[in-house]
Amino acid sequence: MNLTPKEIVSYLDEYIIGQKEAKKAIAIALRNRYRRMKLPKEMQDEIMPKNILMIGSTGVGKTEIARRLAKMLSLPFAKVEASKYTEVGFVGRDVESMIRDLVSNAINLVKSEHKEKNKDSIESYIEKKILEKLLPPLPKGATAEKKEDYEKSYNRMLQKFRNGDLDDLKIELEIQKGFGGSDDSSLPPEVIKVQESFIKILGSGREKIKKEVSVKEAKEILKNEASETLLDMDLVKSEALKRVENGGIVFIDEIDKIAVSQKNNSRQDPSKEGVQRDLLPIVEGSSINTKYGVVKSDHILFIAAGAFHLTKPSDLIPELQGRFPLRVELSSLDEDVLYQILTKPKNSLLRQYEALLSTEEVELKFDDEAIRAMARISHITNEKTEDIGARRLHTVIERVLEEISFDADEHKGETIIVTKEMVHKKLDEVIEDEEVSRYIL
Repeated sequence: MNLTPKEIVSYLDEYIIGQKEAKKAIAIALRNRYRRMKLPKEMQDEIMPKNILMIGSTGVGKTEIARRLAKMLSLPFAKVEASKYTEVGFVGRDVESMIRDLVSNAINLVKSEHKEKNKDSIESYIEKKILEKLLPPLPKGATAEKKEDYEKSYNRMLQKFRNGDLDDLKIELEIQKGFGGSDDSSLPPEVIKVQESFIKILGSGREKIKKEVSVKEAKEILKNEASETLLDMDLVKSEALKRVENGGIVFIDEIDKIAVSQKNNSRQDPSKEGVQRDLLPIVEGSSINTKYGVVKSDHILFIAAGAFHLTKPSDLIPELQGRFPLRVELSSLDEDVLYQILTKPKNSLLRQYEALLSTEEVELKFDDEAIRAMARISHITNEKTEDIGARRLHTVIERVLEEISFDADEHKGETIIVTKEMVHKKLDEVIEDEEVSRYIL
């Protein structure tokens, strides 16, 4: 999808309120990748991605911006937390596993696209397999009359199958049993290759078990079998690796947690600096072994984010700082922005709650003054206690709607309007007591 930076920002505005600078920086970084692919090969290799460091409190939209972009552009995307990694030699996840996560996500993305392209072939495969169980094929040498009758019966059965009339019938399927390897990206590729070698050696002897299932269950079971049979996995792998190398995005959250504050002696936690040093070659560009092949990280876009309450970006090692040349500071959310978050985005929180209660035939409506009151209370609570940004809205709304949601079955067919008085009745006592609000809101 070749969107201009303006189009990318416009799309993000539908879901995320404010944070214009962060949106612009990422939109330009993504557009530059498209521009790079238009250049001659020798020039492409010279142009490195401009990695971004986003600085801002929790709940201001850092992760959401990156997640929405990856979804919109169908790009391989992996969100990781820097605090989960350990230095090489320590027990835990090594930093290379973030690229293996990215490759696994890319494989799933490309697989899904190929399944959609081969949708008709997959459905034909499933139909044929199930109908053969329900209506066994004619023996060889059958007369023309029998063949004609069989074809009529088959077409009638096929129509019933497509209408779902046969879903409850039971059939017997042969399902392969045996260990299927591991998708755990924290395992070294060498270990995964050993696992796969065992599977190949033992593959021919893998046990098949017969299982009685409904036609509806058989459709799902055979969907995976059909995909494995019909999809060209070599093509899927090569396309996925190409997308990772030229369009992959790794979002490294909590990068401030591996920064070493100058105030605290670095000997307090030497592994933090070790993780930074392990991260450096991946961000600079190196070759990483994965179970699907070697991946070069030179042109993967890295977006790091952190609150930096206890540390500063300058507390990261200089080499790593240099690999994140674009710095974007996200602003805290004031009362007006919180109000807009509740009212403007597609599928906003209020719309989600309205949709949830509509399943119980309860029409939920929010008075504008009630929405403003919830935004105000969220903002006050963020100032008094920990600032958790827009996440505070979840807690506040849940508190206001708790009784309505619990008694929804008693309000079937009713319209309930959430008013300012209802909001204050539920929350005023809580926000007045700072200690209580710390635990409840």
